Amino acid sequence: MFLAQLNNELWKLFGKKRTYIGFGAFVLVQTVMLLMFKYTRWQAQFERMLSGNGYLASDYISALTVALVMLIPQVLLLLPLYVTLVGGDLVAKEAEDGTLRMILSRPISRFRLLLVKWLAGMLFCAVLVLMLDLVALGFARLLFPWKGMFAFFPMHQTFGVFPAGEGLTLYAFSALFVVANAVAQLSVSFMFSCFNIKPAAATILALSYLFMNMVMENIPFFRGYQNWFVTHHFDCWQRVFQTPAPWPQMLQSEVILLAISATAFLIGASVFQVRDIKS
Repeated sequence: MFLAQLNNELWKLFGKKRTYIGFGAFVLVQTVMLLMFKYTRWQAQFERMLSGNGYLASDYISALTVALVMLIPQVLLLLPLYVTLVGGDLVAKEAEDGTLRMILSRPISRFRLLLVKWLAGMLFCAVLVLMLDLVALGFARLLFPWKGMFAFFPMHQTFGVFPAGEGLTLYAFSALFVVANAVAQLSVSFMFSCFNIKPAAATILALSYLFMNMVMENIPFFRGYQNWFVTHHFDCWQRVFQTPAPWPQMLQSEVILLAISATAFLIGASVFQVRDIKS
């Protein structure tokens, strides 16, 4: 019965038109960024950077490099927007439409209902990130050759060059960390969705929380407290490309993100448990 209920939630989730807004936006943005990289000075800047460090630019301006470049702004700015949009809808939208009262008239607990919805949201995050990575790599391959990867993240002082095989492995492995980011972002919006508020309000509150963390993290006064901000741990996917990778720090960040996701779910479930759905 649990799997049947999960299957029903997935049908409802992927049956909504707004679920696919993120998919369409990613395709559009990646198309624009790909053309910009190909036909503006953006590519020349990367070539100068590689040449200045003793590398042959033609060996590393490749599909893998361009796909990674396209991911950075989308993971930072667009992914939280479309993930929280779906997370804010999971409970609040059904309460707004009046279907939640009908669902709870059946012999299932409120906790089980929320757990199924949360798991459905997690699966959505995984599908969205998988689509984001595959489309970025597929589009980049249309205009660029399959060669080595160049990874450059100035904020973390990351400068790495990898052969194509290793670069593809790291590219795929980093997607797991992006999924963890997306699940944490969805969990925060899911928590607000359990409150007696509108779906748009739940999304706005979640985005406000995330952007407040990002702003405070970059204020010099709070540099010593970066571990307390959730957005600091979102950078974990970029650390995959460091040589050597800081595995203890990355593991700590992932544990914190898991704890934040679980805590947000439990807070939302606690509020929903005492909520009067009939009002």
